[in-house]
Amino acid sequence: MPSSLTLVYVMFMCFYFSRSDDYVLDDKLGRTFDGIGGLSGGGATSRLLVNYAEPYRSQILDYLFKPNFGASLHILKVEIGGDAQTTDGTEPTHMHYENDENYFRGYEWWLMLEAKKRNPNITLIGLPWAFPGWVGHGENWPYDFPDITANYVVSWITGAKRSHGLDIDYVGVWNERPFDSKYIKLLRYTLDKNGLDKVKIIASDNLWEPIAFYVLQDEELSAAVDVIGAHYPGTTTIKEALESDKTLWSSEDYSTFNDEVGGGCWARILNQNYVNGMMTSTISWNLVASYYENLPFGRDGLMTAEEPWSSNYVVESPIWITAHTTQFTQPGWSYLQTVGHLNKGGSYVALTDRKGQLTVVIETMTHDHSVCIRPPLEPFEVTPQNVTFHLKGSFASISQLQLWKSRFDFKTKNPVFFQKLDPVKISNGSFTLNLDVDEVYTLSTITTAQRGAYPDPPPSAAFPKLYKDDFNVRNPPFTEAPDFADQTGVFEYFMNLTDPGPHVFTLRQVVTQRPVTWVADADQTISVIGDYSWQNITVTCDVLIEKTKNGAVFIAARVDKGGGDVRTTKGLFFWVYADGTYKVTSDIQGTTILTEGKSGTSSDIWYTLSLSIKGDTATGMLNGSLLWKSAVVSGKVPKNGWAAIGTSSFEVAQFDNFSIEAE
Repeated sequence: MPSSLTLVYVMFMCFYFSRSDDYVLDDKLGRTFDGIGGLSGGGATSRLLVNYAEPYRSQILDYLFKPNFGASLHILKVEIGGDAQTTDGTEPTHMHYENDENYFRGYEWWLMLEAKKRNPNITLIGLPWAFPGWVGHGENWPYDFPDITANYVVSWITGAKRSHGLDIDYVGVWNERPFDSKYIKLLRYTLDKNGLDKVKIIASDNLWEPIAFYVLQDEELSAAVDVIGAHYPGTTTIKEALESDKTLWSSEDYSTFNDEVGGGCWARILNQNYVNGMMTSTISWNLVASYYENLPFGRDGLMTAEEPWSSNYVVESPIWITAHTTQFTQPGWSYLQTVGHLNKGGSYVALTDRKGQLTVVIETMTHDHSVCIRPPLEPFEVTPQNVTFHLKGSFASISQLQLWKSRFDFKTKNPVFFQKLDPVKISNGSFTLNLDVDEVYTLSTITTAQRGAYPDPPPSAAFPKLYKDDFNVRNPPFTEAPDFADQTGVFEYFMNLTDPGPHVFTLRQVVTQRPVTWVADADQTISVIGDYSWQNITVTCDVLIEKTKNGAVFIAARVDKGGGDVRTTKGLFFWVYADGTYKVTSDIQGTTILTEGKSGTSSDIWYTLSLSIKGDTATGMLNGSLLWKSAVVSGKVPKNGWAAIGTSSFEVAQFDNFSIEAE
């Protein structure tokens, strides 16, 4: 028989491990909740989404925006296109040059309309990453001409209303770049002058400092700035931001591969951005990973939709983690003052509509299963625990709470996301939960939440090995041709009204002046397409160099880079020049020449180029005749990559009858 001392010890240990930690939820209010959002743009991140066929495109949009279905996002933030590379591609501006206005370019207008269709109350935000070159008068600095820049941004907002009936709620200054206090004040003045006094300003979409310091020191600037927005704050803020009494947002966050660790990152920061940093909104970059995965930050979205040719998409874990908050709260609710960390790791937040509704969100993500791409995450421990919550004040009369659970399972790979469980009964104003690690719970008086579902989409498939596009699109819904991803420059559908021949409908590169850039755009324009794994391939395209003696166009294969690395792109580039020459290079800058010679080409004449590469050799055709052959590419050209088209500088050129044959 065990000794009495042993029995006492066992009883003590059972008590120790079964006891719960106590937390009080009363009705004392904290800051106002502003919502959870996603960011489209900041690098053409929704580029492939628009090319999905129905009903799959609408299904993806429902998972993102439809209330009580999936992520049910409260906020959509979009890039104000600037014709420049902004992470994974370029987005067109509404004003390529000063006297040009077109509020139907690109897909962000469409996306905002689709979001509004599903959630009329969704908050809309616009933010420039780059600006067309004329805004900076050829200089890479928009603040030298603040009145031009402010009027340009305001024209986007008024155009959204005039052309699409869209009310923009917030506007930013310049993404992750230095701000200028005089410009922010002028932007406020220009908004007000145009009847846009309800449009609020977010600054500076970079770090907490120095904007928080400036707001404390400058009353006029403080009056102009409504929200201090920081990027990737690591769930913390600084005292100056808190002292400003401004609304604080994580106005861009996440940026993490959307596997389960990415979902864990999102779960942790959605709670702890408020618990640690008093941030009342968190916005994910990006909304949906709808760009070629081999571009920078592939699959860093709340879900994945990168195969319009197959219609396959994947509802990733961050969608359901988002739902734990968004389906049980709305902007305008208030956080309770009683939020915080759990004693054995993890965190909890509680929110109310101030009319009796209550929502509690709990996360117990462990360190290694919740690492975000940035900033570095200091070590911490999370262990299983029992917790008891005591409802006080106006919440004391609540008799039950709806219960939803997600469990990340890194051992057996059998996770469960957004599962509805039996309601939790409240006894004497209290309830107890047994929490394991890497879990998310929502307890709420809200009863309308649903785990939306559609039949499985078609299976994943590689990009077609045989591909053709003659660009003969009538009244296109978008200005971009399907599947092309512009990396420098902008390639738009074009109709030659003066050309009665075979090239009435074409694809045209339209940027003629280097933009006010966000990263180091290439000096050449380029749009990529296809399967990054392609090795042996033939690319054919009709090309036209417009009205220049110094211009050139290219077609390319095995293109290995895009995004912010586009200046160093390698591949096999076949160029023809308006001066009657050609060359073949292994880099986009055209400096590493594999072969060159006479072509007889000139401007304003259509030519058909064909580039074939197989193994370590390549050949080029001009108008069906061999122009060069057996350029040796071994060790000089990447082994695989995309196909591409482009120009030698920021110049106007046209492309037609594009085709690919890959092995």
